[in-house]
Amino acid sequence: MHDIAKPVVRKKMKFVRNPITKAIAGLVLLIVILFGIKAMQIGKMMSSPMVMPPTTVSSAVAKEEDWAPVLSAIGSVSAVQGAVVATELGGVVAQINFQNGGEAKKGDMLLKLDSSAEEAQLHTAEADLELARANLQRTQDLATRKVVSKQELDAAQSAFGQKQGSVDNMRSFITKKQVRAPFDGQLGIRQVNVGQSIDARTPIVQLTALDPVYVDFSLPQQELPKLGTGFETRVRTDALPGREFKGKLTAINSMVDAATRNVGVQATFENPDRALKPGMFVKVEVVLPDKSKTLVIPGSAVSYAPYGNSVFVIDKKKDPKTGKESQDLRQAFVRIGESRGDFVSVTEGLKAGDVVVSTGVFKLRNGMPVTINNDLAPKPQLNPTPADS
Repeated sequence: MHDIAKPVVRKKMKFVRNPITKAIAGLVLLIVILFGIKAMQIGKMMSSPMVMPPTTVSSAVAKEEDWAPVLSAIGSVSAVQGAVVATELGGVVAQINFQNGGEAKKGDMLLKLDSSAEEAQLHTAEADLELARANLQRTQDLATRKVVSKQELDAAQSAFGQKQGSVDNMRSFITKKQVRAPFDGQLGIRQVNVGQSIDARTPIVQLTALDPVYVDFSLPQQELPKLGTGFETRVRTDALPGREFKGKLTAINSMVDAATRNVGVQATFENPDRALKPGMFVKVEVVLPDKSKTLVIPGSAVSYAPYGNSVFVIDKKKDPKTGKESQDLRQAFVRIGESRGDFVSVTEGLKAGDVVVSTGVFKLRNGMPVTINNDLAPKPQLNPTPADS
């Protein structure tokens, strides 16, 4: 039984092995064919030159402009006239005749202290003065008739003068209890109230003349030979974005600060709308009279590096075989001068009319092909006012 069954099994196994072998062989052949096709494709790609697609950049043209030399500094606004109005005498506040933040003219009574006791004393002094005047007149009449001596006439005149002095003194005392504005200006916030008892020299209110105003600042001593009164001066402040005030340089200090080697300078500015307030921080520019042609580009076009600053110039090239025109980058090292707003001046490395990449220069390299698109490029300004400033 066992001898008859064994051959049958062997035949069946042989019949199954042949289709599997064929399938494996076909699969291997297919893999070899696919690998060969892929190898041919990769070899073709490697043999053909790789061309990078052009990078889109924004551009700006190097232009010559008239830039007057400018000396920059930081300053503060001060009042031409300013004072803390105070009382000369002590007493009780009887009247306050001004509003906080109001206007005052020279001579306006701002505050009055209670002077009822002094006014009563003035009435007594005036009555004594009238009596002394009458006595003097009678003595003078008698003296003309030689009835009284010269000594009695002198005594009557002296008594009259003393009474007149007493009256004048009481009137002056009452006047000093009335605080008046010493000049035209704008008032601050009052520091006393009606009914309050105050001492002599107690501050009442700040009074400031706001038109015109001074701007005080300092410049290094080496700039002294360039300075002169009458030079145009400009100021800007973060408190008033977008506004520029123009004035004149009016004073240069006679001494240089021995600690800082800076010289104090003062400019005067018209301030009709009272926009500039004393104590404000301002950025100052003194415009020197000499003007010169200056080559300028946006500051964002410069790639700053320790080994030298550079820009990327966009050169147009034409293929002699195909006649196709392309735009490639050329890195040019430049020397940077003064900066104003979003612009910088270039003293070496560029010429007027050169087209440079204006933004994103850190990602570029020499010889890279580019295309220009300035639709979304920011517009550089001499006096930029960022929205978050």
